[in-house]
Amino acid sequence: MLPGEDGTARRVLPVCLAAGATTLLDQAVLTIAVPSMRQSLGASGADVQWIVAGYSLAFGLALVPGGSLGDLHGRKHLFLAGMAVFLLAGVTAATGAGPGTVIGARLVQGAAAGLVNAQVIGTLQDVFHGLARGRALGLYALTGGVATALGPPLGGVLVAGLGPGTGWRCCLLLSAPCAALTLTLAARRLPPPRRAARTARLDVLGLALLCALTLTLMVPFIRTPHGGGAALAWAAGACALAALFPLQQRTRVRRGRRPLVHPALTSSKPYLLGTAVAMAQFGSSLAAFLVLTVFLQDGLGLSALVTSAVTLPGAVGMGLSSALAWRLVRRIGPRTVAVGLTLGIGAALAAAAVALRAPTAALLVALAGTQLVSGVAGGLTVSPNQAQVLQHAPPQAAGVGGGILQMAQRIAAAVCLSAAPAVYLHAASGPPGTGDPRAGYALASCLCAGLLAVALVLSLLRRTATPPGPAGVPAAPAPRSTEPA
Repeated sequence: MLPGEDGTARRVLPVCLAAGATTLLDQAVLTIAVPSMRQSLGASGADVQWIVAGYSLAFGLALVPGGSLGDLHGRKHLFLAGMAVFLLAGVTAATGAGPGTVIGARLVQGAAAGLVNAQVIGTLQDVFHGLARGRALGLYALTGGVATALGPPLGGVLVAGLGPGTGWRCCLLLSAPCAALTLTLAARRLPPPRRAARTARLDVLGLALLCALTLTLMVPFIRTPHGGGAALAWAAGACALAALFPLQQRTRVRRGRRPLVHPALTSSKPYLLGTAVAMAQFGSSLAAFLVLTVFLQDGLGLSALVTSAVTLPGAVGMGLSSALAWRLVRRIGPRTVAVGLTLGIGAALAAAAVALRAPTAALLVALAGTQLVSGVAGGLTVSPNQAQVLQHAPPQAAGVGGGILQMAQRIAAAVCLSAAPAVYLHAASGPPGTGDPRAGYALASCLCAGLLAVALVLSLLRRTATPPGPAGVPAAPAPRSTEPA
């Protein structure tokens, strides 16, 4: 039964779930189609990198601005505008004749997806309360996780069935009917916009600083700067912005104005630690899947369809465990996240052992088994952790709190999607005659296990930092706004 205190809440939930599934499926389904897309477009390696990673970059940049605008001016119109742009940009990318068109369309589509998802989290925070809010946020995380896990198998089927030239375009068009349906439902079911107090004004300077900081953190991992001087300049810029942004936020609070990031978020250790857990888990899971895909297709020479068959048990396992996760939460509480992370560490280490030891005839079956366990671990981790994190976001900063959580995950994804394949390629390529794809995959899997171990430690620290109470949320009043309208 869907959570919700009234019929309005239950009508809103399917819209939010559909939006999350649509925007995350669009990114995941393209992963396996990248080789055929590159060949069809005649794209360079840098072009493909921007097509794939540019979506995440724009997604991450739009989350906090979208959340802040939704908190101040209402969410429905922003949701509708974002979903409409997402739909049009997706069609443009799917029909693009050259790499430049596809890159531009994917950047716009990613920004629109970020705007939509910021409104989704804020809307769920607005219309659900208490235990129902936790269940609704958990269902949202589950839907996005399952969509992400199902994307590659669907992409593999499309490329195998329609051919490489048409398959990757259909992968990009797959989200179009879902977006159109979501747009129609949202226009009918989302509640009318609710604005903040008239004295509240958008923190434009804080917004600009945060966007610049996000860019300096993500871009070097999407496209490595050439030369030591460029790398030092990026690092210096990131450090300067990381110091300047919190200073600007504190100054704004002292002047009695509403900051971009609510003080209750930055002062809440459970929120910060939970966000760090989400970063490590999200980055590890995406990196592990990318390395597995490269290992199977480039290292072993398998087809996209066979690769999708190996990864499919992960989606099945995540769906099943997510459906049961809340029963476990009611029994053992926040420890559910630790159980999921422990299983994930075991699955990653098992994948490394399988890659090194399993005979060729049994390798694919064994890897599919590790994917099943990994999916179960993700289902026990993602939904409960996100619900726990967002419990610490005050109502007046619901959109920004969710935006920061997802933006942090995107930054982690950019870092991990750069680091893990680099580890794999270093061992898999090596000097002539010494490269070993199996050893490369094992090393990358151990790296992912290490990230999950960090997440496990942070999760245990969060338990000690969470104050007692039914929701574990400290009462934090909104900052008084004296800024003139």
